[in-house]
Amino acid sequence: MEYTIREMLSSEYPLLDEFLYNAIFIPMGVTPPPKSIIENDELQVYVKDFGKHKGDLAIVANVNDKIIGAVWVRIMNDYGHIDDDTPSLAISLYKEYRGNGIGTALMRNILLLLKQSGYRHVSLAVQKANYAISMYKKVGFKIVDENAEEYIMLCDL
Repeated sequence: MEYTIREMLSSEYPLLDEFLYNAIFIPMGVTPPPKSIIENDELQVYVKDFGKHKGDLAIVANVNDKIIGAVWVRIMNDYGHIDDDTPSLAISLYKEYRGNGIGTALMRNILLLLKQSGYRHVSLAVQKANYAISMYKKVGFKIVDENAEEYIMLCDL
């Protein structure tokens, strides 16, 4: 599958709402929550006023001029928060495009961009049942903490 990866334009930041919803891990057999769930404060921290804060970076994947995936980071007090110098990462790829290496390519590109921007680490939180854990490990993330449901992972840049 042919795709391109590029930095997200500020005019495209509103798309992060859709990608945030698609980033929610839904285990097999569980009914997806309503899209309004992203309006909750603990999820809005990922997208509200994106681009207006230090550490806000985003890249997208395109197929046939359609944005089909995004990875974005910001320094925030979210589930994967490590410290105020470490951005937290979110990634989302439409289901029909998964399994083609696009997510891994998005991850490698954002890690490079973060390193070039002077960051030393990036973190994320991931549910223990999420199949993406192996991809995160493949690109360099390590489990540094956990709770009953999630792993907190950190990648040294």
